[in-house]
Amino acid sequence: MRPANRRMRRAAGVSASAVLLLAMTACTGDGVVTVDLDRDKPFRLAGVSDVTEVAQLTGPDAINDTAAVSVAGTDLGSMVNLGDRTLFLFGDTFGERDPESIGGQGGFWRSNVAAWSTDEDPTDGITFDGWVEDELGLAAALVEGDHDANGAGGEVTKIPTHGFAVGDSIYVAYMSVRHWGEPGAWETNHSALIVSRDGGVSWSPVPDVQWPGDSGFIQFSAVAVRDGGRDYVYIWAIPAGRFGGVSLMRVPAVEADVEDPGAYEYFAGLDGQAPRWSSVLADAQQVVEGTIGEHSVMWSTYLERWIMTYSDAGSAYIREGATPWGPWGEPIELVSRDDYPGLYSPYLNPRYVSDDGRTIHFTLSLWGPYNVFWFSAELDRMP
Repeated sequence: MRPANRRMRRAAGVSASAVLLLAMTACTGDGVVTVDLDRDKPFRLAGVSDVTEVAQLTGPDAINDTAAVSVAGTDLGSMVNLGDRTLFLFGDTFGERDPESIGGQGGFWRSNVAAWSTDEDPTDGITFDGWVEDELGLAAALVEGDHDANGAGGEVTKIPTHGFAVGDSIYVAYMSVRHWGEPGAWETNHSALIVSRDGGVSWSPVPDVQWPGDSGFIQFSAVAVRDGGRDYVYIWAIPAGRFGGVSLMRVPAVEADVEDPGAYEYFAGLDGQAPRWSSVLADAQQVVEGTIGEHSVMWSTYLERWIMTYSDAGSAYIREGATPWGPWGEPIELVSRDDYPGLYSPYLNPRYVSDDGRTIHFTLSLWGPYNVFWFSAELDRMP
């Protein structure tokens, strides 16, 4: 794995030193969620309504000029906040692309790229302020994949899944893909972390922190929580592909612990209402069963419950949880494959809500145009 040293560009007229100063200011964040052990709370989510495609974020006809940084096609778009900035993490990206192409095709392939934004109004889409760039001012990989041939036994690409901030550092989790199989199925070498300590300007691997490619800890969604008076990063994880359930791990929200593989604990079941945590990966138990693809978890201030979005059988779903480990309610369709064929990766961010949290805003990838779109939906709460 090779580190990528890149620079970030802000809107014209702002110097690189000003960008760095902005990146290093104290994190105001969206608050830390205090874990409640009460599994007997009633569910509150009755359904969703007014599901709206708000804007296209990347590619031709997008509200952002992504052609200027050689982004013609990309996907995913999970988000991580640091201070007043949000970093959008995209997957395999192509700078040259035939308008008739379907899915991930094209030239000038990068395994991952990232844009950042200070846009505070999610209701009309998100405008990017800048990108992680190379020396030519084009969108650059945070950490490049080896681009070995599919099925050759090496590494095809490195795909970012989610990120989280601890102090002034940004950690991004990625999966090392070995083989793309049938739709929704792929094999991985491992999952791992990269880190930026300068607000996203440069990135390097986190040594020794890896999870095996055949484990249930390949694609991540992370939330900062306070548990027993201590700050943690809780990470909900799924295997490679879109056909596995959700497991849960945690790590103290301290840089030294995030970078210590022995500091991670895995949810291993319950003692009454209280969770049991184990340092042994093999002890991990699933908290949500089913076929969960490209998931995202956050605390809903409107419901006062956890919510999880994900893709399954071509549609996007949402469900609520009483605690991080459940119980989790039945899935509710969020966006239908009938309306948006080829959809995947509905990603949330607690920063992007409106109407006192009733309206959620999220990224959604569409395979046909192979680009990222911005959606909104209203949460319907039980009386």
